[in-house]
Amino acid sequence: MKLGGFGFIRYSIGLFVEASAYFSPLVYVISCFGVIYASLTTLQQVDLKKIIAYSSVGHMGVVTIGIFSLNIPGIMGAVLLMISHGIVSGALFICVGLLYDRFATRTIRYYSGLMHVMPLFSVCFMVFTMGNIGLPGTSSFVGEFLILAGCLQTNFLVAILSALGMVLGAAYSLWLCNRLLFGNLKQSSIKVFNDLTRLEAYMLAPFFLLTILFGVAPEVIMCFLNASLSVI
Repeated sequence: MKLGGFGFIRYSIGLFVEASAYFSPLVYVISCFGVIYASLTTLQQVDLKKIIAYSSVGHMGVVTIGIFSLNIPGIMGAVLLMISHGIVSGALFICVGLLYDRFATRTIRYYSGLMHVMPLFSVCFMVFTMGNIGLPGTSSFVGEFLILAGCLQTNFLVAILSALGMVLGAAYSLWLCNRLLFGNLKQSSIKVFNDLTRLEAYMLAPFFLLTILFGVAPEVIMCFLNASLSVI
């Protein structure tokens, strides 16, 4: 997914500026359809891994909207969102993998109330979910904000549709977090619960720190992006 975004920025926009501007309405249509369709599809999934996978498709639709806004805020926001998505999505896949290793199922109906028995895992999963939503203070917020700012300069309708996709993304992310972590504990299907081991906590710690760091101090990478985009 990130390779496609890199190709658009480095080759499509870097080498074929007029063609990119000519086909940007088509890319807008495809991206908006992809964002909304992927979000609605995610709401119907019952497999934890599929939920995260379909949400990744929706985020990449927002990225292409930012890239083909063809201005500095949109492209910078797209790069920031790709970096953030690589961190947050990877961490969420690891969390799902940890659950699957313990309980041998990814079906969401078998899970509920993990906050009561796996508090450390639940805190990590909640922070990564907030990062996936784009909550202020997490790594995705700045990228999504810049994409909307850049898109508003070129096409107001597309900005509204991409914002709608972000709202739908928040809907399924909050639903997943609430369904998985809160409520009554289901002990009919799972009897033994184990929180994160020390090795698993060390494994998730870099993702946790980067999610917060890039949210509260985005200038850590924005200074490098300014220099790169000035060359493009």
